[in-house]
Amino acid sequence: MLNLFFLILGFIPLVYGANFLVDGASSIAKRYNIPNIVIGLTIVAFGTSAPELVVNVFASISGSPDITLGNIVGSNIFNVLAILGVSAIIFPLTVQTGTTWIEIPLSLMAALVLFLIANDAMIDNEGSSLITRIDGMVLLFFFSIFMAYNYTAMKTGGADDTIAVRELSGIKSVLFVLLGFALLILGGKVIVTYGVRFAQVMNIPERIIGLTIVSIGTSLPELATSAVAAWKKNADIAIGNVVGSNIFNIFFVMGISAIIHPVPVSRGSNMDLMVNIFAGLLLFMFMFIGKKKILERWQAVAFIAGYAAYTTALIIIG
Repeated sequence: MLNLFFLILGFIPLVYGANFLVDGASSIAKRYNIPNIVIGLTIVAFGTSAPELVVNVFASISGSPDITLGNIVGSNIFNVLAILGVSAIIFPLTVQTGTTWIEIPLSLMAALVLFLIANDAMIDNEGSSLITRIDGMVLLFFFSIFMAYNYTAMKTGGADDTIAVRELSGIKSVLFVLLGFALLILGGKVIVTYGVRFAQVMNIPERIIGLTIVSIGTSLPELATSAVAAWKKNADIAIGNVVGSNIFNIFFVMGISAIIHPVPVSRGSNMDLMVNIFAGLLLFMFMFIGKKKILERWQAVAFIAGYAAYTTALIIIG
Protein backbone atom coordinates (compact mmCIF):
# COMPACT_ATOMS: atom_id res chain seq x y z
CA MET A 1 0.00 0.00 0.00
CA LEU A 2 2.98 2.30 0.60
CA ASN A 3 4.11 1.69 -3.00
CA LEU A 4 0.60 2.53 -4.24
CA PHE A 5 0.56 5.68 -2.10
CA PHE A 6 3.84 6.96 -3.57
CA LEU A 7 2.71 5.95 -7.07
CA ILE A 8 -0.42 8.11 -6.80
CA LEU A 9 1.51 10.86 -4.98
CA GLY A 10 3.85 11.08 -7.98
CA PHE A 11 1.05 12.48 -10.16
CA ILE A 12 0.92 15.72 -8.12
CA PRO A 13 4.37 17.04 -9.15
CA LEU A 14 3.81 15.61 -12.65
CA VAL A 15 0.63 17.61 -13.29
CA TYR A 16 1.85 20.79 -11.60
CA GLY A 17 5.17 20.49 -13.43
CA ALA A 18 3.39 20.43 -16.81
CA ASN A 19 1.41 23.56 -15.86
CA PHE A 20 4.49 25.46 -14.65
CA LEU A 21 6.43 24.48 -17.77
CA VAL A 22 3.67 25.66 -20.12
CA ASP A 23 3.16 28.97 -18.29
CA GLY A 24 6.88 29.76 -18.08
CA ALA A 25 7.79 28.71 -21.62
CA SER A 26 4.75 30.46 -23.12
CA SER A 27 5.62 33.67 -21.29
CA ILE A 28 9.23 33.55 -22.53
CA ALA A 29 8.05 32.90 -26.09
CA LYS A 30 5.63 35.82 -25.89
CA ARG A 31 8.39 38.16 -24.68
CA TYR A 32 10.34 37.33 -27.85
CA ASN A 33 7.24 38.04 -29.99
CA ILE A 34 6.77 34.43 -31.05
CA PRO A 35 3.22 34.17 -32.53
CA ASN A 36 0.50 32.61 -30.41
CA ILE A 37 -0.11 30.03 -33.11
CA VAL A 38 3.45 28.69 -32.71
CA ILE A 39 3.10 28.73 -28.91
CA GLY A 40 -0.12 26.76 -29.13
CA LEU A 41 1.25 24.20 -31.56
CA THR A 42 4.47 23.55 -29.66
CA ILE A 43 4.53 24.57 -26.00
CA VAL A 44 0.86 24.11 -25.06
CA ALA A 45 0.49 20.91 -27.10
CA PHE A 46 3.67 19.53 -25.55
CA GLY A 47 2.54 20.54 -22.07
CA THR A 48 -0.65 18.46 -22.08
CA SER A 49 1.30 15.39 -23.20
CA ALA A 50 4.38 16.08 -21.06
CA PRO A 51 3.23 13.67 -18.29
CA GLU A 52 2.97 10.78 -20.78
CA LEU A 53 6.30 11.71 -22.35
CA VAL A 54 8.25 11.97 -19.08
CA VAL A 55 6.81 8.74 -17.67
CA ASN A 56 7.60 6.93 -20.93
CA VAL A 57 11.16 8.25 -21.06
CA PHE A 58 11.83 6.90 -17.55
CA ALA A 59 10.04 3.63 -18.36
CA SER A 60 12.13 3.20 -21.54
CA ILE A 61 15.39 3.95 -19.74
CA SER A 62 14.57 1.63 -16.83
CA GLY A 63 13.51 -1.22 -19.14
CA SER A 64 9.78 -1.31 -18.37
CA PRO A 65 8.27 -1.73 -21.86
CA ASP A 66 4.84 -2.77 -20.60
CA ILE A 67 4.47 0.56 -18.82
CA THR A 68 5.81 2.38 -21.91
CA LEU A 69 3.19 0.90 -24.26
CA GLY A 70 0.46 0.58 -21.64
CA ASN A 71 0.67 4.26 -20.71
CA ILE A 72 0.17 5.36 -24.34
CA VAL A 73 -2.62 2.92 -25.21
CA GLY A 74 -4.33 3.29 -21.83
CA SER A 75 -4.19 7.10 -22.02
CA ASN A 76 -5.74 7.12 -25.50
CA ILE A 77 -8.53 4.75 -24.50
CA PHE A 78 -9.19 6.81 -21.36
CA ASN A 79 -9.16 10.04 -23.39
CA VAL A 80 -11.91 8.91 -25.76
CA LEU A 81 -14.13 6.72 -23.60
CA ALA A 82 -13.80 8.43 -20.22
CA ILE A 83 -12.82 12.06 -20.85
CA LEU A 84 -15.10 12.61 -23.86
CA GLY A 85 -17.78 10.66 -22.00
CA VAL A 86 -17.58 12.95 -18.97
CA SER A 87 -17.33 16.08 -21.16
CA ALA A 88 -20.34 15.21 -23.33
CA ILE A 89 -22.44 14.46 -20.24
CA ILE A 90 -21.60 17.94 -18.95
CA PHE A 91 -22.60 19.44 -22.32
CA PRO A 92 -23.24 17.72 -25.71
CA LEU A 93 -20.26 18.40 -27.98
CA THR A 94 -20.81 19.82 -31.46
CA VAL A 95 -17.93 18.76 -33.71
CA GLN A 96 -16.63 20.83 -36.61
CA THR A 97 -16.48 19.38 -40.13
CA GLY A 98 -12.66 19.46 -40.18
CA THR A 99 -12.48 17.53 -36.91
CA THR A 100 -15.01 14.97 -38.16
CA TRP A 101 -13.36 14.28 -41.51
CA ILE A 102 -9.66 14.90 -40.81
CA GLU A 103 -8.61 14.91 -37.15
CA ILE A 104 -10.79 12.05 -35.85
CA PRO A 105 -9.86 9.79 -38.83
CA LEU A 106 -6.21 10.78 -38.30
CA SER A 107 -6.37 9.68 -34.66
CA LEU A 108 -7.96 6.41 -35.84
CA MET A 109 -5.17 5.99 -38.39
CA ALA A 110 -2.60 6.54 -35.61
CA ALA A 111 -4.20 3.70 -33.64
CA LEU A 112 -4.07 1.43 -36.71
CA VAL A 113 -0.42 2.32 -37.39
CA LEU A 114 0.49 1.49 -33.77
CA PHE A 115 -1.32 -1.87 -34.08
CA LEU A 116 0.61 -2.72 -37.25
CA ILE A 117 4.09 -1.82 -36.00
CA ALA A 118 3.41 -3.70 -32.75
CA ASN A 119 2.51 -6.97 -34.53
CA ASP A 120 5.66 -8.40 -36.08
CA ALA A 121 4.67 -11.84 -34.73
CA MET A 122 1.32 -11.80 -36.52
CA ILE A 123 2.31 -10.05 -39.77
CA ASP A 124 5.84 -11.40 -40.38
CA ASN A 125 5.54 -14.66 -38.43
CA GLU A 126 8.31 -13.52 -36.11
CA GLY A 127 8.84 -15.15 -32.74
CA SER A 128 8.10 -11.89 -30.93
CA SER A 129 6.94 -8.33 -31.64
CA LEU A 130 9.08 -5.23 -31.20
CA ILE A 131 8.50 -1.52 -31.82
CA THR A 132 11.95 -0.67 -33.19
CA ARG A 133 13.87 2.57 -33.49
CA ILE A 134 12.98 2.65 -37.20
CA ASP A 135 9.30 2.37 -36.22
CA GLY A 136 9.88 5.30 -33.86
CA MET A 137 11.33 7.37 -36.70
CA VAL A 138 8.31 6.54 -38.88
CA LEU A 139 5.99 7.70 -36.09
CA LEU A 140 7.90 10.97 -35.78
CA PHE A 141 7.59 11.44 -39.57
CA PHE A 142 3.81 11.10 -39.25
CA PHE A 143 3.96 13.58 -36.37
CA SER A 144 5.73 16.17 -38.52
CA ILE A 145 2.95 15.85 -41.12
CA PHE A 146 0.34 16.32 -38.40
CA MET A 147 2.11 19.44 -37.13
CA ALA A 148 2.24 20.88 -40.65
CA TYR A 149 -1.50 20.27 -41.07
CA ASN A 150 -2.20 21.74 -37.64
CA TYR A 151 -0.19 24.86 -38.42
CA THR A 152 -2.11 25.41 -41.67
CA ALA A 153 -5.48 24.76 -40.02
CA MET A 154 -4.84 27.11 -37.11
CA LYS A 155 -3.45 29.85 -39.35
CA THR A 156 -6.44 29.61 -41.69
CA GLY A 157 -8.88 29.53 -38.80
CA GLY A 158 -7.45 32.65 -37.18
CA ALA A 159 -6.67 30.87 -33.91
CA ASP A 160 -3.89 33.34 -33.15
CA ASP A 161 -6.17 35.39 -30.92
CA THR A 162 -7.74 32.50 -29.01
CA ILE A 163 -4.69 31.11 -27.16
CA ALA A 164 -4.31 32.70 -23.74
CA VAL A 165 -0.72 33.23 -22.61
CA ARG A 166 0.09 34.02 -18.98
CA GLU A 167 2.46 37.00 -18.85
CA LEU A 168 5.25 36.72 -16.27
CA SER A 169 8.45 38.64 -15.58
CA GLY A 170 11.65 37.36 -17.17
CA ILE A 171 13.07 35.87 -13.97
CA LYS A 172 9.73 34.35 -12.96
CA SER A 173 9.32 32.79 -16.42
CA VAL A 174 12.72 31.08 -16.18
CA LEU A 175 11.97 29.89 -12.64
CA PHE A 176 8.63 28.47 -13.81
CA VAL A 177 10.38 26.54 -16.61
CA LEU A 178 13.07 25.17 -14.30
CA LEU A 179 10.52 24.27 -11.62
CA GLY A 180 8.30 22.65 -14.24
CA PHE A 181 11.12 20.45 -15.52
CA ALA A 182 12.17 19.54 -11.98
CA LEU A 183 8.63 18.54 -10.98
CA LEU A 184 8.10 16.56 -14.19
CA ILE A 185 11.34 14.64 -13.65
CA LEU A 186 10.51 14.01 -10.00
CA GLY A 187 6.95 12.88 -10.74
CA GLY A 188 7.98 10.69 -13.67
CA LYS A 189 10.73 8.97 -11.70
CA VAL A 190 8.47 8.34 -8.70
CA ILE A 191 5.63 6.95 -10.84
CA VAL A 192 7.81 4.49 -12.77
CA THR A 193 9.79 3.39 -9.70
CA TYR A 194 6.81 2.78 -7.43
CA GLY A 195 4.58 1.56 -10.25
CA VAL A 196 7.04 -1.26 -10.96
CA ARG A 197 7.45 -2.02 -7.24
CA PHE A 198 3.68 -2.09 -6.70
CA ALA A 199 3.25 -4.47 -9.64
CA GLN A 200 5.96 -6.78 -8.31
CA VAL A 201 4.67 -6.85 -4.73
CA MET A 202 1.04 -7.41 -5.78
CA ASN A 203 2.03 -9.84 -8.56
CA ILE A 204 0.18 -7.67 -11.09
CA PRO A 205 1.53 -7.41 -14.65
CA GLU A 206 3.19 -4.04 -15.33
CA ARG A 207 0.98 -3.81 -18.42
CA ILE A 208 -2.12 -3.58 -16.19
CA ILE A 209 -0.55 -0.84 -14.05
CA GLY A 210 0.40 1.10 -17.18
CA LEU A 211 -3.07 0.74 -18.70
CA THR A 212 -4.94 1.81 -15.57
CA ILE A 213 -3.32 3.81 -12.77
CA VAL A 214 -0.44 5.30 -14.77
CA SER A 215 -2.46 6.14 -17.90
CA ILE A 216 -5.30 7.72 -15.93
CA GLY A 217 -2.88 9.79 -13.87
CA THR A 218 -0.97 11.10 -16.89
CA SER A 219 -4.29 12.01 -18.56
CA LEU A 220 -5.37 14.33 -15.74
CA PRO A 221 -4.38 17.51 -17.68
CA GLU A 222 -6.57 16.44 -20.61
CA LEU A 223 -9.44 15.59 -18.25
CA ALA A 224 -9.29 19.00 -16.57
CA THR A 225 -9.00 20.87 -19.89
CA SER A 226 -11.88 19.07 -21.63
CA ALA A 227 -14.23 19.07 -18.63
CA VAL A 228 -13.77 22.82 -18.05
CA ALA A 229 -14.17 23.49 -21.79
CA ALA A 230 -17.41 21.49 -21.86
CA TRP A 231 -18.68 23.38 -18.80
CA LYS A 232 -17.98 26.63 -20.65
CA LYS A 233 -19.72 25.15 -23.74
CA ASN A 234 -16.52 25.33 -25.77
CA ALA A 235 -16.89 22.08 -27.69
CA ASP A 236 -13.96 22.73 -30.04
CA ILE A 237 -11.45 22.73 -27.18
CA ALA A 238 -13.14 19.84 -25.35
CA ILE A 239 -12.97 17.41 -28.25
CA GLY A 240 -9.94 18.89 -30.04
CA ASN A 241 -7.85 18.52 -26.88
CA VAL A 242 -8.60 14.78 -26.72
CA VAL A 243 -8.18 14.00 -30.41
CA GLY A 244 -4.98 16.05 -30.64
CA SER A 245 -3.58 14.42 -27.51
CA ASN A 246 -4.21 10.93 -28.91
CA ILE A 247 -2.36 11.77 -32.11
CA PHE A 248 0.44 13.43 -30.13
CA ASN A 249 0.76 10.42 -27.80
CA ILE A 250 1.19 7.83 -30.56
CA PHE A 251 3.19 9.75 -33.14
CA PHE A 252 5.41 11.81 -30.82
CA VAL A 253 5.56 10.18 -27.38
CA MET A 254 5.65 6.60 -28.69
CA GLY A 255 8.11 7.67 -31.39
CA ILE A 256 10.51 9.20 -28.86
CA SER A 257 10.11 6.21 -26.52
CA ALA A 258 10.97 3.68 -29.25
CA ILE A 259 14.03 5.67 -30.33
CA ILE A 260 15.32 5.78 -26.74
CA HIS A 261 14.82 2.02 -26.37
CA PRO A 262 12.97 -0.45 -28.67
CA VAL A 263 9.73 -1.55 -27.02
CA PRO A 264 8.99 -5.30 -26.78
CA VAL A 265 5.25 -6.01 -27.12
CA SER A 266 3.65 -8.62 -24.86
CA ARG A 267 0.97 -10.96 -26.26
CA GLY A 268 -1.80 -9.52 -24.14
CA SER A 269 -1.27 -6.05 -25.62
CA ASN A 270 -3.21 -6.90 -28.79
CA MET A 271 -6.49 -6.70 -26.89
CA ASP A 272 -5.62 -3.19 -25.70
CA LEU A 273 -4.50 -2.10 -29.16
CA MET A 274 -7.77 -3.34 -30.65
CA VAL A 275 -9.83 -1.58 -27.97
CA ASN A 276 -7.89 1.59 -28.83
CA ILE A 277 -8.87 1.19 -32.49
CA PHE A 278 -12.47 0.41 -31.55
CA ALA A 279 -12.71 3.55 -29.39
CA GLY A 280 -11.53 5.71 -32.30
CA LEU A 281 -13.88 3.95 -34.72
CA LEU A 282 -16.80 4.35 -32.32
CA LEU A 283 -16.11 8.08 -32.00
CA PHE A 284 -16.12 8.43 -35.79
CA MET A 285 -19.36 6.41 -36.13
CA PHE A 286 -21.10 8.47 -33.44
CA MET A 287 -20.60 11.54 -35.64
CA PHE A 288 -23.22 10.07 -38.03
CA ILE A 289 -25.59 8.39 -35.55
CA GLY A 290 -28.40 10.42 -33.98
CA LYS A 291 -27.74 14.14 -34.34
CA LYS A 292 -24.96 14.34 -36.90
CA LYS A 293 -21.64 15.82 -35.75
CA ILE A 294 -22.87 16.05 -32.16
CA LEU A 295 -21.64 13.80 -29.37
CA GLU A 296 -24.85 13.38 -27.37
CA ARG A 297 -25.32 12.43 -23.73
CA TRP A 298 -26.56 8.89 -24.49
CA GLN A 299 -23.42 8.33 -26.57
CA ALA A 300 -21.33 9.69 -23.69
CA VAL A 301 -22.95 7.17 -21.35
CA ALA A 302 -22.10 4.42 -23.85
CA PHE A 303 -18.48 5.62 -23.83
CA ILE A 304 -18.24 5.50 -20.04
CA ALA A 305 -19.96 2.10 -19.88
CA GLY A 306 -17.49 0.83 -22.49
CA TYR A 307 -14.53 2.07 -20.46
CA ALA A 308 -15.91 0.48 -17.29
CA ALA A 309 -16.41 -2.85 -19.12
CA TYR A 310 -12.89 -2.72 -20.60
CA THR A 311 -11.27 -1.92 -17.24
CA THR A 312 -13.24 -4.69 -15.51
CA ALA A 313 -12.21 -7.21 -18.16
CA LEU A 314 -8.60 -6.03 -17.91
CA ILE A 315 -8.50 -6.56 -14.16
CA ILE A 316 -10.22 -9.96 -14.34
CA ILE A 317 -7.99 -11.24 -17.15
CA GLY A 318 -4.89 -9.71 -15.58
